[in-house]
Amino acid sequence: MSTQPTDPPTRQGALGPFAWAATRVLAAAGLAVDAYLHAHLAARYDTITSGISQGTLFRLEAALAALAALLVLFWRRLPGDLFAAAVAIGGLALLLVYRYVNVGELGPIPDMYEPVWYGEKQATAMAQAVAALAMLYLLLTRLRRRRAH
Repeated sequence: MSTQPTDPPTRQGALGPFAWAATRVLAAAGLAVDAYLHAHLAARYDTITSGISQGTLFRLEAALAALAALLVLFWRRLPGDLFAAAVAIGGLALLLVYRYVNVGELGPIPDMYEPVWYGEKQATAMAQAVAALAMLYLLLTRLRRRRAH
């Protein structure tokens, strides 16, 4: 019976076990903050709708970020790490696009252009950026380890 490796074993120059765990906790914390803030703000955006309300999209982001945080902490497999990185990077990218570009409606997706920064939006951007950087670091470390073998 073969088992899939979890976190790469430590070696000279690689993350030690404490640093590896701390990076995972940092990524999960960023994703958890992202999940909380999107869930918290969702009702505020329920009236912005095309076919799907922006509030519904916020709830979806909250659910995806919460699942990603759990995967990062408890599953620690490459597919889960890739999913978590995609949620963090994708969420941050969309936040920045809709902050700076008036995309307009896209089919059932409402016009979510909001050219302002406010506390919760800034906190979400920071949380997503922290999670994205932590996940990219974990993925690159994993890739480096696989190439070394």
